[in-house]
Amino acid sequence: MNIGVITESQSDEYRVALTPDAAKALIGKGFSVQVQSGAGQTASFADDAYTAVGCTIGATAKDVLGAADIVCKVQTPNADEVAMMKANSALCCSLNAWKNEDIVAALKAKGIKAFALERIPRISRAQSMDILSSMATVAGYKAVLLAAAQSGKFFPMFVTAAGTIPPTKCFIIGAGVAGLQAISSARRLGAIVEAFDVRPAVKEQVESLGAKFIEIDLGEKDTETSGGYAKELSEEAKKRQQEGMAKHIELSDVVITTAAIPGKPAPKIITDDMIARMKRGSIIVDLAAETGGNTNQTVAGQNTVTANGVTIIAPVNLAASMPIHASQMYAKNLVNLLMLLVTKEGISVHLNDEILSACCVTA
Repeated sequence: MNIGVITESQSDEYRVALTPDAAKALIGKGFSVQVQSGAGQTASFADDAYTAVGCTIGATAKDVLGAADIVCKVQTPNADEVAMMKANSALCCSLNAWKNEDIVAALKAKGIKAFALERIPRISRAQSMDILSSMATVAGYKAVLLAAAQSGKFFPMFVTAAGTIPPTKCFIIGAGVAGLQAISSARRLGAIVEAFDVRPAVKEQVESLGAKFIEIDLGEKDTETSGGYAKELSEEAKKRQQEGMAKHIELSDVVITTAAIPGKPAPKIITDDMIARMKRGSIIVDLAAETGGNTNQTVAGQNTVTANGVTIIAPVNLAASMPIHASQMYAKNLVNLLMLLVTKEGISVHLNDEILSACCVTA
């Protein structure tokens, strides 16, 4: 069975779906792997690295897609790429079907079995396939680096001949994978860190990383989905959350927000009034920028300086900014999914399997 990997066509995408090491593992399992020439270049994986492990190199995307039984990508294919794919083949990528309905329809029309990696369920069996957690790890780490680079302050405390420099105060909103990684990274840089999450159960995880967990009475107890994600709050609970966070945001030098709702616009959790009360020179890193942002002043892909001198950093596709390790993590997740998806008989869509049934979009 032939696996095809092509150069990502999205302009800000520097990752590659399979690294040479991942390809080597698949070849060892009996697959053949064809990679478009230059597909790994932006992630620092040269064609020679792929041929050294037994891959073949295709000159163009058309060459690779036309021969592939399974296409492995990072981003959703565009219409031209779908047209090049073999009928009745398979596709594994981050599909985001809710905003790519035309692509999903085109895949279905060609009989292509499409598996959306972002829909891998949060269960123990699927942890090794969970691209959202892998890429959130990258985003949480990089968010802290962006804040540190933009800030006019040191993160750690310094005792110098010129006096004692106090450490930066960071407030992390959301203690999922990205938030926990941001906490850990900010603590490593020496910052004082506070964090809040609507799920009280994460308090122990936050405190284990050396941060203070901020407790806010939301008036609701059931704030976590069966999959472990935060639930969307009622309007009353949102109001209580904002009131409880306001003082912490005002006193912070850096605020990192990670609040997102799958398939919906990001919730607005930092109001204009909160921003207006922040200190001049403070930083907000909004990791929900791609889905509308956690503030009304977030502009995806830009740094916005507010009237009172607060910088709102709104990165998009942040995982792609660290393409070497992000590609390695993504590729490992993908290999683990393929081991479940493919049997000796070929591509086997066992829809009674909770992982495959969750991520299968077209069959």
